[in-house]
Amino acid sequence: MSSDSPVDSAGPADVACITGTDGAAAGPVVFAADGVRCAVPAGDGVRTVFDGLSFRIGAGEIVDLTGPSGCGKSTLLTAFARLNPHADGRFALRGRDADAFTPQQWRRRVAYLPQKPVLPGATVADAIRLPFTFAARRGADADIAADAADRRAPLPRPSWTARLRAAVTGRGGADDPARLLPDARIRAMLDRMGCADIDLTRAPHDLSGGQAARVALARTLLTDPDVLLADEVDAGLDDANAELVAAILADAAAHGMAIVRIRHRPPDGRATRTVVLDGGVLRDAATHHQDNRGNQDNQDNQDNQDNQDNQDNQDNQDNQDNQDNQDNQDNQDNQDNQDNQDNQDNQSDHGNHGKEAIA
Repeated sequence: MSSDSPVDSAGPADVACITGTDGAAAGPVVFAADGVRCAVPAGDGVRTVFDGLSFRIGAGEIVDLTGPSGCGKSTLLTAFARLNPHADGRFALRGRDADAFTPQQWRRRVAYLPQKPVLPGATVADAIRLPFTFAARRGADADIAADAADRRAPLPRPSWTARLRAAVTGRGGADDPARLLPDARIRAMLDRMGCADIDLTRAPHDLSGGQAARVALARTLLTDPDVLLADEVDAGLDDANAELVAAILADAAAHGMAIVRIRHRPPDGRATRTVVLDGGVLRDAATHHQDNRGNQDNQDNQDNQDNQDNQDNQDNQDNQDNQDNQDNQDNQDNQDNQDNQDNQDNQSDHGNHGKEAIA
């Protein structure tokens, strides 16, 4: 978001600050979601992925969204972007309800960047200019009017609006995407991402997965959205290029963009905070880990109690065995004494019979 554009006044909802709760923003709220639900068809019924989720993100924040595979992280981001037909909820951008925006306005302002980028166009330059091509076809006047009505927060207007305004006032070509987004700006953005080897005339289908991901990211950043929903944009990159992408996103956040990243890499130190989606519940990472620690402690205590009970049972069994052994020994001793007594009695009887015979 360019720093040389005019700023509009903020409404009351734009300066709300929520801290210390799960999914809460750490600064002025740019994007808010409440009661988010997603239920997908499954067999003869439906499967609820999550229900009743709330989330806030402030200007300049980078929030890492983590959680186990299959928990619904990508589903949640598509719900935020209003791209998921199975999801619903209450969404607001800078205090304005999502229903106040056309789908095109919302998706330009709350931009979703998927794991597998789609890059239509004959060349890389064409693919990156696609949003500007659509804007030119719809008419720059409509885009400027909508943008001026929508943007009320204390942040600069996106630079692309300034370029559209310049186009319709005679300082450019409103019907020419190449004037709205010149090759030099595309080249500069790609170079920053470590894509100096990608020629602008190259066919998008010739790009590697990592190159395509960075081209898609460049296209999105050049439209200056209020909120960027980045779904594992660094997944196919080596560490060096992942660091370049992270630095570019940090720079965008420093200029006011709110960014949600799905990541499976180790923390890179750039996230303002981390939230965890697990079991259909969205929590602050610290709360999630604390709950897990508590559950682990409870499990450990239960295991210790079970071990103690097992030990007690073993001790009781040992005591019983010792008692049984003692009883067996006593019985054996009694039997031996009885046998000795019988032998003694037999011996005495035998002696008496001998004396009688002699007499």
